[in-house]
Amino acid sequence: MAQQTISDIMTRQVNCCIPEDNIYEAAVKMKTWDVGIIPVVSNDQLLGVITDRDIVIRGVAERKPNSTQVTEVMTADVITCSPDTTVDEAAQLMSRHQIRRLPVVEGNKLVGIVALGDLAVREIHEDEAEAALSEISERRGETDTQSPTYQS
Repeated sequence: MAQQTISDIMTRQVNCCIPEDNIYEAAVKMKTWDVGIIPVVSNDQLLGVITDRDIVIRGVAERKPNSTQVTEVMTADVITCSPDTTVDEAAQLMSRHQIRRLPVVEGNKLVGIVALGDLAVREIHEDEAEAALSEISERRGETDTQSPTYQS
């Protein structure tokens, strides 16, 4: 049996920000879409992601105005995967880097996003998702005051 790939389970229509958006607009989008992370793209090219944590730590806590562009506070070095990445590899990436979402790119073009919950709903991969979530939760408890780092 062939391993399931991210292409099989990813969300293909991703809500995004553009570099000209400010952190207030990003926060409103997060509220409207009920998400905590939004990819920042220009001409479909992934530039980074902005998270609710980025807005709080690099924006609000540094007293930056709501008009601050998302590019000033976003995470530019993003861990990504490709549509061909196996579900098991994606679960391992999430666990290793303590993240819950992976933008899916082909040649730096954003083509989707996959969340830890997407892995969990696939019965065949429930154990991998559960293990990744467990490890993320354990590590988060130990390093609760540290900001997550995203790398490409």
